[in-house]
Amino acid sequence: MKYIICLGDGMADEPMQQLGGKTPLEYAKTPTMDLLSSKGEIGMVHTIPDGMKPGSDTANLSVLGYDPKIYYSGRSPLEALSIGVPMKDTDIAIRCNIVTISEDDVPFEEKTIIDHSSSEISTEDCAVLLKAVQDELQNETYQFYVGTSYRHCLIWDKGEVVELTPPHDVLAQVIGQYLPKDEKLREMMKKSYDILVNHPINIERKKKGLNPANCCWFWGAGTKPMLSNFFEKTGKKGLMISAVDLLKGIAVGAGMDNATVEGANGGLHTNYEGKAQAAVDGLLKQGYDFAYIHLEAPDEMGHQGSVERKVQAIEYLDSRIVKPVVEAMNASGEPYRILIMPDHPTPIRVRTHTSDSVPYLLYDSTAEEERTWHYNEKEAGESGNYIAKGYEIIDHLFGKCTE
Repeated sequence: MKYIICLGDGMADEPMQQLGGKTPLEYAKTPTMDLLSSKGEIGMVHTIPDGMKPGSDTANLSVLGYDPKIYYSGRSPLEALSIGVPMKDTDIAIRCNIVTISEDDVPFEEKTIIDHSSSEISTEDCAVLLKAVQDELQNETYQFYVGTSYRHCLIWDKGEVVELTPPHDVLAQVIGQYLPKDEKLREMMKKSYDILVNHPINIERKKKGLNPANCCWFWGAGTKPMLSNFFEKTGKKGLMISAVDLLKGIAVGAGMDNATVEGANGGLHTNYEGKAQAAVDGLLKQGYDFAYIHLEAPDEMGHQGSVERKVQAIEYLDSRIVKPVVEAMNASGEPYRILIMPDHPTPIRVRTHTSDSVPYLLYDSTAEEERTWHYNEKEAGESGNYIAKGYEIIDHLFGKCTE
């Protein structure tokens, strides 16, 4: 038996007036997922433990079977693993977004955060900008490391885990009250704006109608993670397929392999077909038992507040990832089970994550059912199937009983 998780990051949402009272998932044309629903099982699962903040870090740990209350040590440390940062036990890793803040003539604290991703800036351009920040601000205590797109890492030697606000939680808001309480971190953010605001790359971006990447924003602080080995835990040899460092870092920490997919970038126009093919090759040619296909696009579109593009991302997930994977697995004759779900909701209404339960779809090629279900939040909720502890969903995929 082969096992697949296909995760649409932030795919769950709320009913929306502009979609006729439907959610983006309910409104989107998803014939392959609906077909699997009619032959499988749908239900709801609660991925964010009570008392923890909703995020792709805690939620994806849950989906992979790691109780966040035991294993979570912060978001940035997981990303640091992915990009090969040599973390010491005394290091603190901090996510460094290169964001867009307003350039109006007011004090730094009175500026507004416009875009947490700087128009999904390329890694190549952002690396140049981060180098400019490194040259001015890096020292023995604070070291910057390049990640992917707008997502980078700051290592604080002998630092402390301080409370920091995710930029996507405060879009369109004045930044003053959300700046770090730590004086040095706050001053570094302020200086980064002075360094980047008139950088040639940003001048060119504004000419092209793109948001400038004009400020470092620190968040997600944590200590070196200690995940148990996925193979030893489950008996399954696992492959991670993702464009984002967070998921790659979780895989590194869990002893899973990462697939490299050219053109996978975490945006709406990623290499969907390449991700699907990487999963198929991993399962059918390379000896993996388990493939985790992560798609960032629905979450990014939720943060951007774009109903149309979020629907499009979900439809691409169905037609360009789920469909080819299912067709290849069916053609191979290899028995398989596939779990399709979001990690958390990213509702268009709030443009950030929430802790609400999310819909799951589980299909077993060897035990088809006869149902009338479609895959969406409403029907999944009406099914009566509910998994209260998100970290048990993977046992459900592997055919083990959940309580």
